[in-house]
Amino acid sequence: MSMPGLAYGPLGDRCAHITGGETDVCVLATVLGAIDFGYRVVLVTDPLCSSSDATHDALLTVYHQRFAQQVETVEMETVLSSWT
Repeated sequence: MSMPGLAYGPLGDRCAHITGGETDVCVLATVLGAIDFGYRVVLVTDPLCSSSDATHDALLTVYHQRFAQQVETVEMETVLSSWT
């Protein structure tokens, strides 16, 4: 099974660039799904949002502490500059 929109990273690893609304709902489900499929996740943080600042902040902490090997958080400017 494949997930659309995924590519290979610079080291040949399978890499998913993810962002969206609701950090603690849709984005969380997508990130965990990508991890389950063995993808390294690049989570673009500046466009992320949530209806609750507390859960948004808590999820960013979880990504940094629990999933540090699978998830890298970056800002959009970093992604765009690496693609040019």
